[in-house]
Amino acid sequence: MSDTLTLNPGVENLDDLHRKIDHLTELLEAQQRRQEEFDDLRRDMTPVMNQMVQLAINELDEIGSDFVLEDLLYLLKRLLRGTRRWITLIDQVESVMDLTEDLTPMGMQAFNELVQRLDEYERKGYFALLNGGMYVLERVSTEFGEDDVRALGDNIVTILTTVRNMTQPDIMALANNAVNAMRDEEPEAAAPSIWALARDFNDPKVRKGLARMLHMVRAVADQSDVQAP
Repeated sequence: MSDTLTLNPGVENLDDLHRKIDHLTELLEAQQRRQEEFDDLRRDMTPVMNQMVQLAINELDEIGSDFVLEDLLYLLKRLLRGTRRWITLIDQVESVMDLTEDLTPMGMQAFNELVQRLDEYERKGYFALLNGGMYVLERVSTEFGEDDVRALGDNIVTILTTVRNMTQPDIMALANNAVNAMRDEEPEAAAPSIWALARDFNDPKVRKGLARMLHMVRAVADQSDVQAP
């Protein structure tokens, strides 16, 4: 019993020594692996570095006397002096980028709405109508000269006034009735006699229509008299 008690401290010291040796062995192995990895990286990077150095030498050789070390130092000093300006510029760029990120969804939404609206216009035939209007404009530019266009511009108010008066409901109804009467007339009907026309003069509507026609003829005659001098 006493022998076991006296041997235990030695065994524990021996186990502790083994653990330390194993730990040192692991550290040495890890160090060896890192050294091997570093050696492999150095071997791989050596051709690349040599190529970069050779490229730099060639580029500097092309620059020749244009490159002066003092200019590089002056540029570095300018950059260092303008550090605050560079910081301000970076802040502005970041602000613009943030604004762009905020506006991008709005721009996409506006673009989608524009595409939908253009598709709706196309389905309604607006583009076809615009194409027809361009054809009409081309014909007008071909058939009419500069003097005609100038005369049209001088009389555009009178033309628009005439069109507005012609499109009044009573004038349109009168024109529609006249067209319907001419359409309803039989093309092969016999010419009415004098007595038939005389009987029609007794109709108040016929007399009213003749009065309107005479009034129109009188107005045309008055306009001709005004333009004659």
